[in-house]
Amino acid sequence: MPELAVLVGLQAAGKSTFAGQRFSGRWVRVSKDRYPRSARHKQARQMREVGRALAEGRPVVVDNTNPSPQEWAPLVAAGHTYGARVAAYWFPPDPAGSLRRNAARAGRDRVPETGVRATLSRLRRPTPADGFDAVYEVTFDGRGGFAVREALTAGPDAGPPAGPPAGPSAGPDAGAGG
Repeated sequence: MPELAVLVGLQAAGKSTFAGQRFSGRWVRVSKDRYPRSARHKQARQMREVGRALAEGRPVVVDNTNPSPQEWAPLVAAGHTYGARVAAYWFPPDPAGSLRRNAARAGRDRVPETGVRATLSRLRRPTPADGFDAVYEVTFDGRGGFAVREALTAGPDAGPPAGPPAGPSAGPDAGAGG
């Protein structure tokens, strides 16, 4: 069964570092950040890449902010079309931390502060009610890696999370990514 992991969180929340650590190897990593800034139809291109990989039975991680159902609903639908297990990886917002890490970035990797704030205004925690087969919460573990816990409830005010899901563990160097 193919798998689709959808990362959800602010810019500079650690998503790209997490994706590189947890979903390396056989996973296809799709990110609009890899397209040229001038590229047109990024959403359509992303969906083609996701669909192609899932059709081949390959697992996919979508490494974007994906702040709301508008962004993640087409991904969930595509995953289910191909019979994939679709999981959301939620990075709870830490606006001050994201802005601090973003300010340390250079060139194209640095997002204007207004962009981070605009994403924050649209950011919503994903739930199983959104069509996800699982929702995990991802936080920095304080030791240079990540803690991953499965959300127990479907509501936006979910209770305490359970233990980490099965799969590759996150490595060191968590603070740099996005």
